[in-house]
Amino acid sequence: MNVLVLDGHGNQGVACVRSLARAGHRVILGATQPSWTAGWSRYVHERFIYPPPEDNAQAFILCLCDKLKEIGRGLVLAMMERTTLRLSEYRECVIAAGGILVLPSHEAVLKAFDKRESTSLAQSLSISVPRTVVIEPAAASELAPNMQYPVILKARMSEEPRGDGTISRTGIPLYARNDADLHWAIEKLRRTSRSILVQEFVPGRGAGYFALMNKGELCAEFAHERVRDVCPTGSGSAVRRSVLPDPHVREAGLALLRALGWTGVAMVEFRIRDDGTPVFLEVNGRFWNSLALAIYAGIDFPKLLAQMAEEGEIRERPTYRENVRCRWLLGDCRHLMDVWRGAPRGYPLAYPGRLRTLWDFIVPVPGTFHDNFQWNDPLPEFGDWFSFFLRKVPSALKATPDRPSAKTCSKV
Repeated sequence: MNVLVLDGHGNQGVACVRSLARAGHRVILGATQPSWTAGWSRYVHERFIYPPPEDNAQAFILCLCDKLKEIGRGLVLAMMERTTLRLSEYRECVIAAGGILVLPSHEAVLKAFDKRESTSLAQSLSISVPRTVVIEPAAASELAPNMQYPVILKARMSEEPRGDGTISRTGIPLYARNDADLHWAIEKLRRTSRSILVQEFVPGRGAGYFALMNKGELCAEFAHERVRDVCPTGSGSAVRRSVLPDPHVREAGLALLRALGWTGVAMVEFRIRDDGTPVFLEVNGRFWNSLALAIYAGIDFPKLLAQMAEEGEIRERPTYRENVRCRWLLGDCRHLMDVWRGAPRGYPLAYPGRLRTLWDFIVPVPGTFHDNFQWNDPLPEFGDWFSFFLRKVPSALKATPDRPSAKTCSKV
């Protein structure tokens, strides 16, 4: 089967390309620029460039449909939120051109990517959620007198649709321990976001529930324990190991995905309090950056998704090995640099120690797999670093003095 893998600059793109090609599929990789990480893989059959979906939806869809007509019928897999939103919105055009999509309803996609809507859904299912206030930036001055600190501020959507048809990235979460921090954070977020969530800061550890669903029914599941996050304040993982799902996290994650009638892959993110209570944070209705670990452990999500697209179901629910460890080398390096820069403004918890972090970074752990490096396919590792220096470093050099570390930490 032809498979179009979009957003080839991420680690999940590398994992998808390898998985699908080894399963016998013909992989066509697309991205907005020629310097993409997955494009360095020897498993890619063909590469193409498309217009940025966040800038011009119609041009992006037209290019994608032209490619589908050229190659014939094919499965289309998006790795990023902005691309998923466009595919979902214009699904009829894509399907008419020969595209196969494994997605829930467009309403479910929008609800999953909208943190306000997904938080309300979780609350209606009796799942613990942070105390949440949604504000428009213009009304921020009325919020501070009633605020209980510390809080975390985030855009309502990571990729926010605009009135002119474009989609803009809204930036990373910020923290506040007092009124001054709050107003500073709101001022930062209002530059990119029309609607902001202010939530209580939930202490504890991050946890995710990963699943492949078919019309609300579970087909495959996975969980991992984060050893180190890319951003020490909380983000996607740089180092992680496979574990069995926490029963409470699994129950809450499945309840949400079933309520959405989800079809396809998704990751539901939680913060687990010290008493073991999972607190819902968000739903990521797409492949995740740490996808490689699930495949190494035995849950080959891309292969299973392609099987579901071809046959309409998964023959049997797979199992996986525990204690499989995987590392994103570039992400771990970014973790080290962030630790040495120090805690960001308003962060309320203790920050990792510099020397301990350096020791953990340089001392190898036997048996560790890597997201992008494999001996029989080594170039995506180099492509990852090349892409980072080409795309991320210029923006990092423009970081504002009051928050230098924020510009280098992107949610993955």
